[in-house]
Amino acid sequence: MRILLDTRILLWWLADSPSLSVRARELIANPEHAVFVSAVSLWEIWLKQSLGKLRLPSDFEERLAGESFERLPLLAAHAREVATLPWRHRDPFDRMLIAQARASGLSFLTADEVTAAYGDFVLLAR
Repeated sequence: MRILLDTRILLWWLADSPSLSVRARELIANPEHAVFVSAVSLWEIWLKQSLGKLRLPSDFEERLAGESFERLPLLAAHAREVATLPWRHRDPFDRMLIAQARASGLSFLTADEVTAAYGDFVLLAR
């Protein structure tokens, strides 16, 4: 399975948060799965941190670098895919992540139930 992590899931994983479900932990930790982190998530994280809406641990970048996640850049095809999405979700970061997953043939692992309406490629972390 090829999985794109939602930003919240990524942060929970890196923090070893009890908010992350057992199912999500198993999906991410499975060595047979290719797990992706999008440039969009990093953009969202750094933006929210700069606005004071998110506090990152001082070793955030080291923790991220220590994972074997694959990087997913933002491509023009991903931006184009956003225009084809129904307006079930208004958050621009979430919409772009959903578009990236769909356009790239990835499953999207999220805790946001609103995104489940986008299709069976969305995996809810419950």
